[in-house]
Amino acid sequence: MSRSARAHAQRIAIKTPTRSISYAELEQRSNRLANALRGLGLQRGDRVGIYLPNRPEIVEVELACYKAGLVKAPFNARLSPSEVGEIAANSETAVIVTTDARVESFRPHIRGAMPRLLLVDEGGSYEAALACASDAFDPVAVTADEVAVLHYTSGSSGVLKAAMQTFGNRLAQLRKFLLRSEGMNEGAVLGLVGPITHASGMQLVPALCCGVTIRLFDSFEPARFIADMRADRVTHTFMVPTMINMLLAELEGQYRPLPDLVRLGYGAAPMAPARILRAMDVFGPVLSQGYGAGETTSGVCALTVADHLHARAARPERLASCGRPLLECDVQILDDEGQPVATGEIGEIVVGGEDVFAGYWRAPELTAEVLKNGRYHTGDLARMDEEGFVYIVDRKKDMVISGGFNVYPSEVEAVLYQHDAVKEACVFAIPDDKWGEAVAAHVVLKPGRPADSQLLDVFCGERLAGFKRPRHIEFVTQLPKNPNGKVMRKAVQAPYWAGQERMVN
Repeated sequence: MSRSARAHAQRIAIKTPTRSISYAELEQRSNRLANALRGLGLQRGDRVGIYLPNRPEIVEVELACYKAGLVKAPFNARLSPSEVGEIAANSETAVIVTTDARVESFRPHIRGAMPRLLLVDEGGSYEAALACASDAFDPVAVTADEVAVLHYTSGSSGVLKAAMQTFGNRLAQLRKFLLRSEGMNEGAVLGLVGPITHASGMQLVPALCCGVTIRLFDSFEPARFIADMRADRVTHTFMVPTMINMLLAELEGQYRPLPDLVRLGYGAAPMAPARILRAMDVFGPVLSQGYGAGETTSGVCALTVADHLHARAARPERLASCGRPLLECDVQILDDEGQPVATGEIGEIVVGGEDVFAGYWRAPELTAEVLKNGRYHTGDLARMDEEGFVYIVDRKKDMVISGGFNVYPSEVEAVLYQHDAVKEACVFAIPDDKWGEAVAAHVVLKPGRPADSQLLDVFCGERLAGFKRPRHIEFVTQLPKNPNGKVMRKAVQAPYWAGQERMVN
């Protein structure tokens, strides 16, 4: 950041509809924030929470944490207040950067003392803290294995888990972006509409390293998004497939409505090949896919713009691929014994390299399940063709990816079981035209209880983020079980996927 501030001092680093921040100003403000956080008593390794929609302050917090040797612990802006309380307790967050309205929503769910607050509201404590701090800050020297970011999600067991991304992981992630043939150059405009606290935010530092202007969108409404992208001459963007599907519905039959766009990246969930072809018809030769996880500090495979074009012309089946491994990323397809499978055979995607996370925060048992000999076992089942392209066919784990967000069935089931009318529940993924996958539930009620799906929906809505709520609830008399009495989730799910080529969407 300091290098870019010298080279591009007056260039716009971050732009929103109401605000523009130059590189020099961003360097100054992040220095001040680093000093302010130290002034609040934070020490190296302390956690800083962020609970905001896309705003420039998120970028400033990330840079300040790197400079001060602090740990960024972002909360998804769509989480419910109770979920925020759980993460704040789990991370022992020292400071939360948020708004006054959000504080009032999660305050009842904080366990113990309330963390220190920096409020970004007009006239709030965030700007007051910066105003009192120095412009100069000497970055703390850190080691590669120190934790830089806690990337939170919910575990397959329904408990919280946070991938510990180290400074070494983050530098490896930066190299991945800078070494890609489709990288951004000075003068590019990167439009980020997904939550920059999570997948979209992986592009922040690479963009700033290259002198790029980052255009932040705090919401997604297709018609307005297209107009703003055109007006701001956005050259690069990243979306989840659900957003692309919504744009296709908005722009049916129109060719390339964004003439400045040179790359439309997509990821966080699979995208059907038929939709990819439609998107290429509408937007032109700009699509590029990435596959990765928080545990691999962003993408490890990429299906490039050139790959998309070649697939369309000569290898249409390749549009079902998530691409080939990026430089430095060791991606293998292994059997249950940890041995490589033959070309074209199905096994588990296992990833090694300097971008593989250090384990889950304070969860050694969960870490041991997926991190073996320094290699991350993704739980995704795939095959690799003769040219190294990877094709995901199913998941070992039961995770649902809805609109690019991970949802773990056991977490939703745990909420359903809190309702006194529910005897048994099985939550699973079903294909959905808008969201890619939707959360569905088969529910067995206690005797004499009425089948009221709306009541259950309201109940879940009070306890879960919107993307975790079951969109389809079916009441059944019993759930299929194996001889050990475990519910056979795949058997419940299978009819909904009949006729589909793969069990992901």
